[in-house]
Amino acid sequence: MTKTKPAAALRARLNEPGLITAPGVYDMISARIADRMGFASLYMTGFGVVASYLGLPDAGLATYTDMVGRVRQICAMTATPLIADADTGYGGLLNVAHTVRGYIAAGAAAVQIEDQEFPKKCGHTPGRSVIPAADMVKKIRVAIEARADDEIMIAARTDARTAHGLDEALRRADAYAKAGADILFVESPESELEMEKICKTLEVPLMANMVEGGKTPVLSAKQLEELGYKIAIFPATGFLAAGAALHSIYGTLRRDGSSVRATAPLYAFEDFTQLMGFKEVWEFEKRHAD
Repeated sequence: MTKTKPAAALRARLNEPGLITAPGVYDMISARIADRMGFASLYMTGFGVVASYLGLPDAGLATYTDMVGRVRQICAMTATPLIADADTGYGGLLNVAHTVRGYIAAGAAAVQIEDQEFPKKCGHTPGRSVIPAADMVKKIRVAIEARADDEIMIAARTDARTAHGLDEALRRADAYAKAGADILFVESPESELEMEKICKTLEVPLMANMVEGGKTPVLSAKQLEELGYKIAIFPATGFLAAGAALHSIYGTLRRDGSSVRATAPLYAFEDFTQLMGFKEVWEFEKRHAD
């Protein structure tokens, strides 16, 4: 049986009714847990990947090689279509083409490219600048040219709202849609009214970025769908939860010298070995035992 390509699976789901909720994954533990839970899509968060892999801020410090390697790892071990952050495309137009082809080979369903100047910054932090809209349009056209037969979806993100206002962000998003972007991502609207205006203005499938503690209000799935969003990503939720759990359990160890009085929830060790594939290892060893 021929396996449906990731981009085709995501495109088909976008054509169905209902909101796609995509949890942020940032390492192989988060990816394998989320993959088993029946989501229509996963979202590889640049913030989380850079933090977990390099221990650095999401400020343009990760390279294409760093990121495409993480895409390849996640896609190799999961079955859920992956929307993968590719920052600014890691350079000029030639770099964008190389990035798109690399993300296709790695197995991504969609590649997200933004219009920030390099070095880029997390979309919910200050000090972001954007390139001319015409330059981003060229990037989108090159990205589309680099793919063949719709092998990957192109998600175009604009960070213009914070520095230049919502109207400029909408003007850019419309230009990116006309250039051929499959998904539009207007980053950091600051109210529900702004989110409503985005959805009323743009017709291409829209992505909402739900960052707990960020600039954009975190809304319910029902509210997002009623506004007109098609995808809601939750890039930070997983690593914020993991960070809180680790802080709690390590605090217990530091205080007590033991986990006996721990209050943080712990994944059952037996279940975790199953998650990481030890069952397959044991079955292999039995088959090949002398």
